[in-house]
Amino acid sequence: MIQQVTNGIKISVETNFIGTGYHNDRLHFAFDYQITIENQSNDSVQLVSRRWNIFDSLNNIEVVEGDGVVGKKPILKPSQAHTYKSSCLLNSTVGAMNGYYLMVNFTTAKTFKVQIPTFQLLTSGALN
Repeated sequence: MIQQVTNGIKISVETNFIGTGYHNDRLHFAFDYQITIENQSNDSVQLVSRRWNIFDSLNNIEVVEGDGVVGKKPILKPSQAHTYKSSCLLNSTVGAMNGYYLMVNFTTAKTFKVQIPTFQLLTSGALN
């Protein structure tokens, strides 16, 4: 598990290789990941958007930006956590992801970035 804390918000990531499949007549490698966002601060916060940088070992980079996560904009009071699962497709057996969440602090009304630590996406036996 990969973890990182930014401004009192702890991000924990677990990944899993799902398998292979064809998409648009190309072989892809499918991964899912589970993210837990834990509010360790003293203020209530809301996740409003996210940005992902998705890399594969063929030097492809995909940037994904949008509102919320999996259709939600969770509000987290102090000590609360939100967990969700999502997935991605890579063109190679090895890759990585990182990015950030844009959050708003309800006490200060300020927005701030929470870094999503870089995590690896590896197929079974990819590093052997």
